[in-house]
Amino acid sequence: MYLLDANVFIQAKNLHYRFPTFPCFWSWLDECNTNGQLASINFIKQELANGNDTLASWAKAASSNWFLQESDIQTQQNFSSIAHWVITHQQFHQTAKNEFLSCGDPWLIAKAKSINATIVTHEKSVPQSKKKIFIPDVCIQYGVQYIDTFDLLETLNAQF
Repeated sequence: MYLLDANVFIQAKNLHYRFPTFPCFWSWLDECNTNGQLASINFIKQELANGNDTLASWAKAASSNWFLQESDIQTQQNFSSIAHWVITHQQFHQTAKNEFLSCGDPWLIAKAKSINATIVTHEKSVPQSKKKIFIPDVCIQYGVQYIDTFDLLETLNAQF
């Protein structure tokens, strides 16, 4: 199972796979979701649906299988552990901690850990960063695998 970060949807919409030009990409995502190969989390849906564009409409209309709940006990416990690690990690500035803990990123990592999923994100590891906490660095800390969209396309043998 692969869990998609918000930036995967946003960059696809804005750059490589715009809705009018590449509807096949979005259909492929839906097909993979239906097959149980990929999803995201409810927190990410809220971030995406908050806009007023095609992506927001897509997120609002997505099937209930697309966005998993974060309310299960294992995900809650994983989130608590991640939050504790972030708060006590002296490397990060307080604003970086606040920003990270207020978005969907820690919940995405917590859910991925609880269901043994791989995160799909365009973020790269920046282990020395002080001003921003990156998904890959927390994934490394918690033993969660991560890849980018292009690796996902190759892994799942996408053909358009």
